[in-house]
Amino acid sequence: MVRLTELVRYPVKSCRGISEDHLVVERSGLAGDRRWMLTDDDGGMITGRTHPRLVLAAPRPDGDGLVIDGPDLPTLRVGVPDPAAGTVPVRVHRSDTAGVLAGPDADAWFSELLGEKVRLLHLDDPARRRVDPTFGADEDRVSFADGYPLLLTARESLDALNELVADGKHAAEGPMPMTRFRPNLVVSGAPAWAEDGWRRIRIGDARFRAVKGCARCVLTTVHPDTGVKGREPMVTLARHRRFDKGAWFGMNLIPDDPGVELRVGDPVEILEDADPADGPPR
Repeated sequence: MVRLTELVRYPVKSCRGISEDHLVVERSGLAGDRRWMLTDDDGGMITGRTHPRLVLAAPRPDGDGLVIDGPDLPTLRVGVPDPAAGTVPVRVHRSDTAGVLAGPDADAWFSELLGEKVRLLHLDDPARRRVDPTFGADEDRVSFADGYPLLLTARESLDALNELVADGKHAAEGPMPMTRFRPNLVVSGAPAWAEDGWRRIRIGDARFRAVKGCARCVLTTVHPDTGVKGREPMVTLARHRRFDKGAWFGMNLIPDDPGVELRVGDPVEILEDADPADGPPR
């Protein structure tokens, strides 16, 4: 039987995640997932792709705000800013949205971590940003995540990938931990790459559309414990998992039952399946 074995949220985009036993699924993603993000003065997002030290920041919920620890830095406590102060425009890839500035203390802390001036923002209204209409419905929404509310990966697919990495010229960089891929949901019990063919699934009492495979980026090459970049897993993914000029691992999901709670151990039911040989939807 396929089951949900890990449930992870990332309070701040590109910072460390938190494993949970249970979480509510909201329309824009897991409760508390990617509700904060770093930007430059022009509103452009700052992520671990260009600033790998972000993976060293460890946020955790604290009442209505966050407590954040980082290397050689004092603990930062930041409250949810009042949206009455007004929002500022920000961009997530090619998507325009908005957020509320967290304040000078948070800005100074992250600026010291990254060695340049940045700003921390909070997503006051998770219903503000739409999913790409090519893959989503009018009512679908997404937080500060790259493009979709949730990302699912499979343990057996990671095992298969690590076997390929071990046979490659950068084998010394492996094996890759699942944290490299920053999933929200990790499942176990299916054959490797079976998730490529999933189109609709149920996890516990919550249904999801599997709308698009996940084309991976250089953030996967950042070691989650050191912030140092390598070559893997992108070299191996590009050789063995190439679709539409992208290197793919995992499946993007859109929830159909917001408000339902997921729990580690929930069964996963495949409601609609395609031929995995066709590759992920794209």
